[in-house]
Amino acid sequence: MRIRTESGIGHTTVSLAGRFDAHETADFRNVVDLLIRPENATLRLDLSNVVFVDSSALAELLRSQKAAKAIGGEVILVNVSDPVRIILELTELQQVFTLESRTDPTTTAS
Repeated sequence: MRIRTESGIGHTTVSLAGRFDAHETADFRNVVDLLIRPENATLRLDLSNVVFVDSSALAELLRSQKAAKAIGGEVILVNVSDPVRIILELTELQQVFTLESRTDPTTTAS
């Protein structure tokens, strides 16, 4: 899986591409743990290029949401691909996250 970050005002966008599964969760966790901070508690996850998620990936998304909410932020899922959207709906996790269908034009790549 490829992970790319973009910084915006008050939030960070993390773009993921490829398979998000048990083999990738440690890398995802390492990136996210560095990004969720009180001064930047909102994390936007662009999932437009994610082709597969497994239960460990879902657990990491939930863990990230819990960490962000603990400091007054949230995890927003942006541009969710069809395969990921189906899994979120089957597990009813779409109710846990804010879903957006576009990215924020005010972000800058880093």
